[in-house]
Amino acid sequence: QVQLVESGGGWVQPGGSLRLSCAASGFTFRVYTMSWYCQAPGKEREWVAGISSAGDYTNYADSVKGRFTISRDNAKNTVYLQVNSLKPWATPVYYCTARRGSRNYWGQGTQLTVSS
Repeated sequence: QVQLVESGGGWVQPGGSLRLSCAASGFTFRVYTMSWYCQAPGKEREWVAGISSAGDYTNYADSVKGRFTISRDNAKNTVYLQVNSLKPWATPVYYCTARRGSRNYWGQGTQLTVSS
């Protein structure tokens, strides 16, 4: 059974930082490209960052460049997203995805509350 389980969300002050994690199981994690998406209330889900299967290539949405860092540990079947300098969105939900060819898996998301 394929599972992607995000964690690490919660309350954070504007300008603060968190590290999100996504633990994968049920598929060969090390051959999948991993990405993070974000959805703010009332908005479309948006791609945030991606990382290649070996972890040697990363790319980011312009809105998060210099503030977010994606990484992965293939030995632990886990992908991470370090989020810094968070803007005062209300309650964005971050999702991780795994993609290989036509296969695309999604997690259930982890929610952040950015407020003072």
